[in-house]
Amino acid sequence: MSALDSLAASTVVVVDTADLDLLSRWNARDATTNPSLIRKAAADPRYAGLVASAVRGSADAHDRLDALLVAFGLEILQRLPGRVSTEVDARLSHDTEATLQRARALMARYAAAGVPRDRVLIKIAATWEGIVAARVLEAEGIHCNLTLLFSFTQAQACAAAGVKLISPFVGRITDWHRLQAGAAWDAETHRGANDPGVQAVVRIWRYYKQHGVPTEVMGASFRDIDQIAALSGCDLLTIPPALLDALAVSDQAMPRQLDVARPGPVIDASTPALDPAHFVQGMREDRMASEKLQEGVRLFSADTEAVLAQLAAA
Repeated sequence: MSALDSLAASTVVVVDTADLDLLSRWNARDATTNPSLIRKAAADPRYAGLVASAVRGSADAHDRLDALLVAFGLEILQRLPGRVSTEVDARLSHDTEATLQRARALMARYAAAGVPRDRVLIKIAATWEGIVAARVLEAEGIHCNLTLLFSFTQAQACAAAGVKLISPFVGRITDWHRLQAGAAWDAETHRGANDPGVQAVVRIWRYYKQHGVPTEVMGASFRDIDQIAALSGCDLLTIPPALLDALAVSDQAMPRQLDVARPGPVIDASTPALDPAHFVQGMREDRMASEKLQEGVRLFSADTEAVLAQLAAA
C-alpha cells in the first residue's frame, strides 16, 4: 500500500491544482483552485482554447474573470466525483456586499450549467468581512470554503457563521515561525506533530469536534510529507501535485493521528461566537495570523490582476 492509499483510508484527499491533465492521476475526490493556480493554468498553451471560449462575447473584466473561473471549475467537475472550490476575486476580501454579489454570480453560472450546489464551494478569504458574507451565503444554501485561515480566532468565527469548510494554511504558518526564528530554527525539533502549522490545525480540529461544530476542516498549504502524515485523520487535506506524486511512490505508513472517537480533552472551553470585537482583538494579538492574512490577500489580488491582464490580451 502506498502512503497515498494509506492516507486515503482516514482522510478525504483533495487535489490542489487547476491543471486538468493531472486530475485523473490520483484517487482524489475534490479539487481546490486559487488565483495563483488559475493564473498558471490560464497561461498554459494547452488551455488556450478553453480560455478563449470562456471569455468570448464579453468585454466586462469581472464577467470574463468569472467565466474563466467557472470554465475551469466545470472541467474539473467532469473529471472528479466530488466538489470544486472556486475563489471569489481576492480584491474584494474586505467588502462584504461585493463578495456576496460575486459569489452569487459564480453560483448562478454553475447552476446555468446544471451543476448542483453541493458540488461547489465558494472560496472566500477569512477576513471579518468575508466571514460575514459566508454566513449570509450559507443561509442561502451556497456553501463556502473559508481560505487564508491562520488563526484559532478565524476558526471560531467561521464556526459561529456556519461555514461549510475551512482551509487552515499549514505551510504558511510554519513559514512565518521559521522566518521569525532565523538561524535558531531547528527543523528536526519542529517536524511532524511539533510543526507549528500542524499544531494550529490540530487545535482547530479538536475544538470543532469537542464542541460539535459541523464545519469541515481541510488542511492546506503543505511543505512536506511529514506535515501531511501528522494530520492523517483530518476531515480533508488538499495537497499539491508534487506531494501527491511523492505520496503515491512512498511506502511510508500513514496511521490515523486524528480520531473523531477520541478528539482529546477539552482545552478551549469557549463556544464559537461571531463577535467583531472579539475577532479584531484576537487578530490583533496574533501577529502571525494578521501578517499572513494581509500577505495572502495581497498576493492573491496580484494574481487576480495578472489573470485579468491575460484575459485582456486573449
